[in-house]
Amino acid sequence: MKFQVLSIVGHAPHPLTGELLSPADRFDEVLDAGVAAERLGFDAYAIGERHAGAFLSSSPTVLLAALAARTSRIRLLTGVTVVAILDPVRVAEDYATLDQLSRGRIELVIGKGAEAGHFDLFGLDEERQWDLQKEKYELLRRLWREEGVDWAGEFRPALKNVTTVPRPYAGPPRVWHGSATSLNSPELAARHGDPLFTANAVQPRAAYVRLIDHYRERFAAYGHDPARAHVAAGSGGLLIADTHERAVSRYKELYEARVRQNFKPRLEGKAGYNTPFRTIEDAIADGPQLIGSPQQIIDKILGYHSTYRHDLQSVTVDGFGLSRGEQIETLERFAEEIAPVVRREAPSTLWE
Repeated sequence: MKFQVLSIVGHAPHPLTGELLSPADRFDEVLDAGVAAERLGFDAYAIGERHAGAFLSSSPTVLLAALAARTSRIRLLTGVTVVAILDPVRVAEDYATLDQLSRGRIELVIGKGAEAGHFDLFGLDEERQWDLQKEKYELLRRLWREEGVDWAGEFRPALKNVTTVPRPYAGPPRVWHGSATSLNSPELAARHGDPLFTANAVQPRAAYVRLIDHYRERFAAYGHDPARAHVAAGSGGLLIADTHERAVSRYKELYEARVRQNFKPRLEGKAGYNTPFRTIEDAIADGPQLIGSPQQIIDKILGYHSTYRHDLQSVTVDGFGLSRGEQIETLERFAEEIAPVVRREAPSTLWE
């Protein structure tokens, strides 16, 4: 198993105290966590992209560039690049530049995004989101693989003899497909022989198993080697304590306050937006959240691996209102007490 730290750079008031960091301090916090992740041996660090809601992640390329300058080994991912609303030419240019700056450490996770408001912001029809995603991704693939591209499609002006610059550092960066609720992303990933990144953040396990099973079945049906069907899984946040009882005691009020704060009444009943695990006891027992003692978290990750067969586990430490010091402490405990056991029990050839 490989391990990634993800931040979607949330910027909501602390759910208990109401404190709100300045944007500059929040960005420092994210970069500090990225530097710590490299020091602690994590394999990757990811920055999300959001253009609506209480987030500061509208420009992940800028944050990843800052992190590239402060690190030398760790892979730098997105989580996700909202390709459906972006110009593929600009995506090709920006991320190839980052790939050069980081000397080949960039990988994309693409998706339509979890905040519906961004389609209106960019003047796009949300009803066409999957058509937008498919066309724009397939153009991006060509721009990174070919020179002198001639192309015509529905959602942007035609291209004639276009070669984007710079070229990627050492061939096209790997592109994962973020998958949360729909079979469209697993299908697109399978068609192109790309890896799948399941959100594993809000819904019960069976919902994600359905998406992963579809991906693996279609991956083979398209004629790709099943050994290359890499899967990654997110998590609904990471909170570690010495025992189950201490986890509940320490984090119950914080966890449940954040759930209430994040609740979206207008999207109630729509899959993938509001967690059904509204108490910490439910989250520990059945949710994708990694909360509890180190052994509980090990058991949950390995439990997911038994059905997902995933190669990469993503964790998030800044989603519940932990201080900067508590975030680093959580990463340290994960790296020392949890990661070595899971790596041994669930080895992966990803990135080897």
